[in-house]
Amino acid sequence: MVKRKANREGRKERKVSVDVRCFEATVSENEVGKVVVDRALRVHQALGPGLLESAYEACLCYELRDAGLHVDVQKALPVVYKDVKLDCGYRIDLLVESKVIIEVKAVDGLNDVHLAQILTYLKLSDCKLGFLINFNVKRIKEGIRRVVNNLEE
Repeated sequence: MVKRKANREGRKERKVSVDVRCFEATVSENEVGKVVVDRALRVHQALGPGLLESAYEACLCYELRDAGLHVDVQKALPVVYKDVKLDCGYRIDLLVESKVIIEVKAVDGLNDVHLAQILTYLKLSDCKLGFLINFNVKRIKEGIRRVVNNLEE
């Protein structure tokens, strides 16, 4: 549900209100993605660029949980090779509702290595939707990259 309300200055601000407890197991990746983008915007508006990734990660985690989403932080991601599970130290920054991967960055710009990282995480985890979110930008919409892996829209 999207609501509009006036803030203290009288401007209309967008508020996405989703309580996923009512969705239970039926919440889609795209529904989760809308909340992720909205809450990333809130974090960026409050903090701006220039902080460490860990600060943005903690704040975004707080916001997503506040929206009623289940969030795993620094979720271990093993590599399976020839039926052997190898713990190689890969960690997903945020795994939301066991469906959507978020990789938080605070860098000068996203590059091909970041894209390869999240694509690999999507494949290894069988997740279909991920977000690269770089908070070290002037406008957050320039720092969000939506990445899909066989997602039916």
